[in-house]
Amino acid sequence: MTAITLTPAPSPGPGCALCATPGDFGPHDPADPHSGLCPACVTAGKPTREGLESAVLIVAGQTLAGAESLELATAAPEELAYHLGAVKRSLRTVLQLLAPVKGKGAR
Repeated sequence: MTAITLTPAPSPGPGCALCATPGDFGPHDPADPHSGLCPACVTAGKPTREGLESAVLIVAGQTLAGAESLELATAAPEELAYHLGAVKRSLRTVLQLLAPVKGKGAR
């Protein structure tokens, strides 16, 4: 299985890097997990974007490992449907990390 690596996206404009609250909370520094976050996000202990990305990649890797271990020749149709659906959801989540979709209810 090939490891997926993400390069940090450029810091967005003024505002909290996590919840987009308007204001100037400083630049995003990958070495400091709370840089660029508003005081409310820091106080609430919300996970940083890097933490969320890491969690998504771990789950996606586990899903792909499960799908790769499936014997296609002997798999039941239900198993194939389950694994293909799981891979689709994992891929969608990883792609949304790379290019988040804006708007309410957007897919």
